Amino acid sequence: MKIDVESFRIADGDKVKLKKRPTSTETPFGSKIDYERRLGEHAKRLSRQQELLYASNSHALLVIFQAMDAAGKDGAIKHVMSGVNPQGCQVYSFKHPSAEELKHDFLWRTTRDLPERGRIGIFNRSYYEEVLIARVHPEILVGEGLPRAEIDGEAVWDERFRSIRGFEQHLHANGTRIAKIFLHISAEEQKRRLLARIDDEEKRWKFDAGDLREREFWKEYMCAYEDCIAATSSKHSPWYIVPADDKKTARLAVSEIILSTLESLDMAFPELSKSRLAELAEFRARLARAPS
Repeated sequence: MKIDVESFRIADGDKVKLKKRPTSTETPFGSKIDYERRLGEHAKRLSRQQELLYASNSHALLVIFQAMDAAGKDGAIKHVMSGVNPQGCQVYSFKHPSAEELKHDFLWRTTRDLPERGRIGIFNRSYYEEVLIARVHPEILVGEGLPRAEIDGEAVWDERFRSIRGFEQHLHANGTRIAKIFLHISAEEQKRRLLARIDDEEKRWKFDAGDLREREFWKEYMCAYEDCIAATSSKHSPWYIVPADDKKTARLAVSEIILSTLESLDMAFPELSKSRLAELAEFRARLARAPS
């Protein structure tokens, strides 16, 4: 069964109610072997698309992952991108901004890490944190040194949404295609995974007490995500709300989204001129005559 990733896509102007969006869906594979086979097939297709992306040198791909803690961002990136040439893919994880980054506008620190044409860029969290965690914890805005008039009231979020849409439109016009993925996990499944981290000796190091504190703001985060996704999903830079309670299903869905985005570019290897083809034919003849 193929995953219908278009059902996860949010159209421009859609209202978003996460309670009405599933955190789990029908498993598209019959066994672990079937899952690994399908993920392997996706990896081969993705490797081919990456070669085309690099060779055509006219586009870049930016994939943005956002989610609550323990939703599986790291695992999805690791498994889905396993078949990609590391030279053609850059992964950036954005944590708390540095003192230098706080002196700039909220888009500055991620802009420095955008993928160049011919490459794939992965953002594990992104500039969207500035309309998510900063909205749930508005005291963060005070630390950003903004003029007081700019951070009073709700207008700051609408302004940031406009900035994001304009920024992404600019990237699209200059060849960067964007796929934004929200891994939608239930509070119950997150609790189970956090407990498993504590109980597993090899995963305890990943547990952060901050995850528990943020769980207390679950409803506030869901509201922030709803407004953010609805305000910034567009035809050229869509959001996908991917059910994430089952990690394997989520990974297959993510790989399908990335593949469909790349395959929609209709890329091709550069055509060579007649003179270059004749030159290559001469080189080939010389190599064939040369001693081994």
